[in-house]
Amino acid sequence: MKRIAALLMAGMLLTTATVSRAETEGRGGLMGFIAGCLFGVRSAGAYNSGKEIHWREWIRLVPIANFVFAVWDGIDGASGLTTSDYAKKYGSAFY
Repeated sequence: MKRIAALLMAGMLLTTATVSRAETEGRGGLMGFIAGCLFGVRSAGAYNSGKEIHWREWIRLVPIANFVFAVWDGIDGASGLTTSDYAKKYGSAFY
């Protein structure tokens, strides 16, 4: 029990240190932390650079729909779509 409490306290300390440090440097903050944890390093970096998180990434949090959109993303990747193609299709706010 002491080990779990110590791990939780260390996690909270690390989280608050990371979030508070990122907020002073730019966009980051809590949303940058969430983007990194849930969507990966590329989405977090794009968010911190001023881009928004795309709706297709938010759908990945829904249990059944995430598989459908993962396959859709895979098909788009296999067809050779680039970031500039996505920017034309969905707007420059996301890509």
